[in-house]
Amino acid sequence: MPGFIFISGGFFMIKKAIIFVDANNWYHNIKKWFIPSEIDICKVANLISKEKNLEIIEIRWYASIPNIEDNKLNYTRHMDFLASLRKRGVKVITRKLQRLSNKELKKKRQDFIESWDLCDVCKPIVEESFLDITDHSQKEKGIDVWIAIDMVKEVINDKINYVVLISGDADFVPAFNLIKELKKDVLSCSVPRGYSNELRQKFPYLILNKEKLNKCLREYKDIQKKK
Repeated sequence: MPGFIFISGGFFMIKKAIIFVDANNWYHNIKKWFIPSEIDICKVANLISKEKNLEIIEIRWYASIPNIEDNKLNYTRHMDFLASLRKRGVKVITRKLQRLSNKELKKKRQDFIESWDLCDVCKPIVEESFLDITDHSQKEKGIDVWIAIDMVKEVINDKINYVVLISGDADFVPAFNLIKELKKDVLSCSVPRGYSNELRQKFPYLILNKEKLNKCLREYKDIQKKK
């Protein structure tokens, strides 16, 4: 549970945060500048921590898994990369692609809400905001929904008072709205390419430009081990 510290005659809340990484969005937006695997997500987390004065208690990496039947080499490389993240203390969450109708999607979200055992105050707020998230393409990737669920869940459990999202996807606007209603802080971080205007207009944001990311490259020797 977030606490307080005493500084210069007053008490200040410790800004404890979890970083939620939308790996698919991150990969597609960053590849114009870098080979994505050469960016050290732990260094990115440290950069965010220093700029926003946050205590990062965990980094979560959400990624879809490629089909081994489509390309065994790509699958192996991807799994090796995820294993390297785990070794560095990053929590990796993976999902397979699914296709759901809007009706099935709404039921799935309702089931998640029921499993949270919310109080009478929180439940109506969550239902009003969370169940209204629609999927216009009727293609449920699983990743966006999973991140949104986990962000809200950690806030409701009062484990953190600050949510940091590495993604430029506007699909997270409803979840951010809900988190703000629950009186917690949010921050989105992304490269300029593909960064939703809606996210930046409505919530605090941090642009990860090329200059900043050049300071977050993995060590050369670590990259060489993968080649």
